[in-house]
Amino acid sequence: MIYSRSLGRFALSLTPPLSPCRVDGQRLDPRLQWLLRLAAWARTPPLTGPTLAAARRAYRRSGTFLAPRVAECAARDLGFSGAAGPLRARLYEPSGLPRPSPGLLYAHGGGWTLGNLDTHDGVCRALAVDAGCRVVAVDYRLAPEQPYPAAVEDVEAAFREAQARAVELGIDPERLAVGGDSAGANLATVVARRARDAGGPLPAAQLLIYPGLDMSREAASYDLFGEGFLITRADIRWFKAQYLPDVARRTEPDASPLLAADLSGLPPAVVVIAGFDPLRDEGRAYVRRLRAAKVPVEEHVHPGLVHGFLHLQAGIPAARSAARLAARALRRRLRPGNPRPDVAEGTRRR
Repeated sequence: MIYSRSLGRFALSLTPPLSPCRVDGQRLDPRLQWLLRLAAWARTPPLTGPTLAAARRAYRRSGTFLAPRVAECAARDLGFSGAAGPLRARLYEPSGLPRPSPGLLYAHGGGWTLGNLDTHDGVCRALAVDAGCRVVAVDYRLAPEQPYPAAVEDVEAAFREAQARAVELGIDPERLAVGGDSAGANLATVVARRARDAGGPLPAAQLLIYPGLDMSREAASYDLFGEGFLITRADIRWFKAQYLPDVARRTEPDASPLLAADLSGLPPAVVVIAGFDPLRDEGRAYVRRLRAAKVPVEEHVHPGLVHGFLHLQAGIPAARSAARLAARALRRRLRPGNPRPDVAEGTRRR
């Protein structure tokens, strides 16, 4: 969606009734329905075309269209060490937050291909304030220039560095979580599992917002929501082709964490699912697998929202409420006294 923030707010203030959009027993949020109608009327270009450079420019503009604006949170850029060289990172510190505080290492979305620190700046500021924690966002290497597993390796290296530098960053190392949205949620849960397999230390929690978890196949939700709800089936296929063009490797658990043989011993998870999302069923399946593996999991399903709603908080009240609920769930999980995950207990190695 590439039009001005002021135009978007004006358009969303004019919301005469539309016939409700109902799919699979869910009703699309009326404001979102109008936003999608406006995008169609404006002939918004596809998310992933026509070239990689154009897709990145479009995504980076649209990421700030209705993103939250948060004044009470400072931010400063940091240097981190990735798996193959320096990485940019950004530390978000809400006003008045004591030292040390809980922390969250955050991996942005964008299909492993389009996002960066700036596309998720407002999202991270709001998350830091709502969750009452310091957020370290990491600018991992992007595909197709650096395909799988470069992003996984960078986020894993950044998590280890955040642990090592926790005191410097004002973070309690015992309460450092890992999280992300979409492709970033994929990376976050892979990093948590790799930390388990390496013998720890583990993240204190996982925050997984509309995660993409299975590159190897398309669930029924692709058929239901693959057109007309911001992200499309064609977009997701394009992202997969950029990130991991070798189809034979897409069943690897570092690419498709839903297919990992063993999920036991992972950190407690907060999983946020949008109803009108092609990835909806992957998130639901992962929650079921985590519960079967006895991993504490809090599931938040928002049946009226679409993939990418974190970027719409300034214009869609339901999106703002959903983001706050996720942040507050993380805040509860990171309270002092909550048991820290222990890799030594109940964990079977692959």
